[in-house]
Amino acid sequence: MAGMNGLRRNIVLGTGLLVGLVFLGIVAGCDEDLDGAAADQPDLIWSQHGLLNGQLQKPRAMAISADDEIYIVDYTARIQVFTPDGKFLRGWTTPDSQFGRPTGLSFDREGRLLVANTHYYQVLIYSPEGELVDTIGGLEGTPGHGPGEFGLVTDAVQDSQGNYYVAEYGEYDRIQKFNREGEFLTQWGSQGFEPGQFRRPQNLAVDSDDNVWVVDACNHRVQQFDAEGKLLRIWGEKGDAPGQLYYPYDLLFDDAGNLYISEFGNCRVQKFTPDGQSLGLWGHEGRRPGELSQPWALVMDSQGRIHVLDTQNHRVQRIVM
Repeated sequence: MAGMNGLRRNIVLGTGLLVGLVFLGIVAGCDEDLDGAAADQPDLIWSQHGLLNGQLQKPRAMAISADDEIYIVDYTARIQVFTPDGKFLRGWTTPDSQFGRPTGLSFDREGRLLVANTHYYQVLIYSPEGELVDTIGGLEGTPGHGPGEFGLVTDAVQDSQGNYYVAEYGEYDRIQKFNREGEFLTQWGSQGFEPGQFRRPQNLAVDSDDNVWVVDACNHRVQQFDAEGKLLRIWGEKGDAPGQLYYPYDLLFDDAGNLYISEFGNCRVQKFTPDGQSLGLWGHEGRRPGELSQPWALVMDSQGRIHVLDTQNHRVQRIVM
């Protein structure tokens, strides 16, 4: 991991201007789902399509800090920071975006933002204020299939011991593990349909036992591994019935150990037990409140509210399940 203290590529988008935020406080109620089932409405919807501060252009990933600040990266490679009520706080852009934009965000245990710089074969590490302080994969990125080299990086997370896990897809479809200093430790996975293989491992989560959970997007399933890559659990199948998945793109845990998964293909959020039993659904395709269009990401704030990144509607919806 290259030391980069003092390196700044901050491109601040603005300070106090709040333009274009659309707040829609909605009293909890019910709406009819496509199959006639009742669906809860969001309690808040914010942001709209645009390029000004606080607006979004096909947002692609989201993370939340320990103090409930929400970080979102969109198709313009802007990283914007918001309060849980959608107030714009600050922002910056990644150094390069000509060949593609980041598709993953998370926080490490030091409170630094990990940015999966997908098409540049690296993970960018920022301070909460937007100072680029380190990388995994080097300043220029290192394409390839060797240890410490990358394909298209989708996400990076850190366990309780300080180890980093980086997911990638394209030709390689694997997980690589690095120590706190960014030194390669091990890897697992390959492209395919069999247990332990992946077809676009889109997002990662680490549980309280340091097991690594992967939403295996194009295989429409979830896989759980121990810290060394041993497969512990696999569940999910393609479909739109409760318990089935269609392009799962993100996952998070609540304090009880339940999982919440955003389904890019089914335009919904689904709640599961750790062994894959469905506990509920929220949302369906559309543009009205309570409807979603290709949701990429989820975060949960300290009050247990889930913020859903409603990508093709260029907004965030806040819900409770």
